[in-house]
Amino acid sequence: MTAFPTRRLRRLRSTPALRRLVAETDLTARRLVLPVFVKEGITAAQPIATMPGVHQHPLEDVPALVEAAVAAGIGGIMLFGVPSHRDATGSGATDPAGILNRAIEVAARAAVGRLTVQADLCLDEFTDHGHCGVLGADGAVDNDATLEIYARMAVVQARAGADILGLSGMMDGQVAACRAALDTDGRTDVVLLAYSAKYASAFYGPFRDAVESTLTGDRRAYQLDAANAREGVQEALADIDEGADIVMVKPAGTSLDVLTRVRDLSSVPVWAYQVSGEYALIEHAAASGLIDRGRAIGESLLAIRRAGAEVILTYWAIEVAGWLRAGRDLA
Repeated sequence: MTAFPTRRLRRLRSTPALRRLVAETDLTARRLVLPVFVKEGITAAQPIATMPGVHQHPLEDVPALVEAAVAAGIGGIMLFGVPSHRDATGSGATDPAGILNRAIEVAARAAVGRLTVQADLCLDEFTDHGHCGVLGADGAVDNDATLEIYARMAVVQARAGADILGLSGMMDGQVAACRAALDTDGRTDVVLLAYSAKYASAFYGPFRDAVESTLTGDRRAYQLDAANAREGVQEALADIDEGADIVMVKPAGTSLDVLTRVRDLSSVPVWAYQVSGEYALIEHAAASGLIDRGRAIGESLLAIRRAGAEVILTYWAIEVAGWLRAGRDLA
């Protein structure tokens, strides 16, 4: 007599309704954040060749972008500035009239509490050498001198109206420095999002086109080695000890194991950034007919969510929010 299986796990996969009912991982629009590039000196949106569908925007576009994000129901926008002038110390980052700080002001006025306005707090877009901090006499990034600038940036961005500051420079002590500066300025309500486990990655390539980075060389002396998972967890726990309200793992798709480890140990929310290279790979592969674009996008986001991300920064935020509103299955 044939021995039939005693457990038939396929039963719960037999219809779309059953699959939706028993899905272990869900995704909602409020868990998505849209990165936005605001460029100084342009009057119309400019496409980014390496990131199909993504643009650099003039300052005048920011209110409309905020309205689109609010209408989509996403959780926020993360602003990046593309200045027309760069120098060795990234002075545009601490200038209240600098492009990023102006963009924060415009976005904050438009958002009026309807979604979070987040700002990248790093020097790489503002320095003429493209590094995330100022350089010492030896040509290496000077960690502690950079912290002094980050502290000033934090205050300027908070005064401009940012709800969340994204500390992405990977300097030791950056959370403590920014928290102390904000507290001294009476900005105790501003949230610090620490890019804690930020790996030195080839997947940042298109982003550097988006911000017109002037970097030569790499950032391996301060960003994490892709071989190290334990170190990424240590970075996150150190940032939490310094006062981070949220910690980030980046790039999301190649750091799912680290994301899970951090989620399991973290006492604060854990986010992830689906970076430019992840976006570009799917878009270019789909354009070549190699993959189903929609399913690949959905599967990639569900994997990040499944690994433990409570919020995901993704260039598909508004598009995917529309799919969710329409009841479309992601994978």
